[in-house]
Amino acid sequence: MQEEVRGPLTGIRIIDLTSMISGPVATMMLADQGADVIKVEALSGDLVRGAGPNRSGITSTFISSNRSKRALSVDLKTDEGTEILSKLIKTADVLVQNFRPGTLARMGFGEQAVRALRQDIIYVSISGFGEQGPYAHQRVYDPVIQALSGLASIQAEGETGRPKMIRTIIPDKTTALTAAQAITAALFARERSGEGQHIRLAMLDTMVAYLWPEGMAGFTLVGREVKAARAQLSPDLIFQTTDGYITAGAMSNKEWQGMCKALGHLEWLEDERFKTVNDRAVNATERLNLTAQVLATDSCAHWLELLDAEGVPCAPVLSREEVIEHDQIKANDLIHEYDHPVAGRIRQPRPAAQFDKTPSAMHRHAPTLGEHNSEILLELGYPADEIEALQQQGVLGGT
Repeated sequence: MQEEVRGPLTGIRIIDLTSMISGPVATMMLADQGADVIKVEALSGDLVRGAGPNRSGITSTFISSNRSKRALSVDLKTDEGTEILSKLIKTADVLVQNFRPGTLARMGFGEQAVRALRQDIIYVSISGFGEQGPYAHQRVYDPVIQALSGLASIQAEGETGRPKMIRTIIPDKTTALTAAQAITAALFARERSGEGQHIRLAMLDTMVAYLWPEGMAGFTLVGREVKAARAQLSPDLIFQTTDGYITAGAMSNKEWQGMCKALGHLEWLEDERFKTVNDRAVNATERLNLTAQVLATDSCAHWLELLDAEGVPCAPVLSREEVIEHDQIKANDLIHEYDHPVAGRIRQPRPAAQFDKTPSAMHRHAPTLGEHNSEILLELGYPADEIEALQQQGVLGGT
């Protein structure tokens, strides 16, 4: 598939030298918004191409983090390969890389070398820990950042205090969102000043900043630190009913009044433990245990109807299969099906942000390795016979 591109970033070209998740998801979001993202891969391809469920050799994870891009596979260890990338840089607005600090500079494409080719380029470096410090040299995956940022500790089991990982790669995807926002901000600044700049983004920095407004908020007031919030180790907001699970939360006094009325326990309104928002936070374990005992006596549908009628935020706890078929998801026209030329019929969510004048969309299918080698090199002025020779020499990868 290839839709007419008219998103808010139409006309912007991004060289994507990233692999795995954080960088590719960031550039995919920008590609959905109209940017011409060229994914430059080694001859072996992004590791994610071979990880996870696949059909005809293309994986679901790769599809879901690399749609809307074009693909160029080139051996940057050859003179011909570095020449191709150099020519491509001259045409680009943004270069994004997530090699370990110093690696790309050793390959001849550090910031100064790249800026000599395109002075106003936005140069983006995504790393695990930043460019200095005792961890800067280490390889990193999402669980390492969950551990080091405090996220695993925040998720600790209530009964034992044992740290736990979130079962989805929150640091990777939060870094992707942060990177995408930073890139668009830098492009906006360039429109005003005419100058490019270097964006440095560490996954660790991203997660500490992400956690601070709530998970680390107890350390905001110097000298009055709250080092172990009781609510953090209290039961979570998942309640079992007679036929499934729901969630319901009452933060404000009005919502708490609605909760007490829906559950048939108006006496809780006079309970000294639950009088104020702070009282209910301090005594969260007692409050949630009482709530759970009542909700266990009837069905999901019964309680959700009563809670909604009283203005209490609530929802069923859906399985992943149920999410796809839920009425609210369908009302939002969120999940679409497409025909991928290699993977066959696929399912993807539309971009979350909707623009009424410059709509974002899935413009291209996730590319096969080197799928657009010839197309891109022709744009750079390479004649067809030279492109064929580079393919034969092993400078270009893919098919």
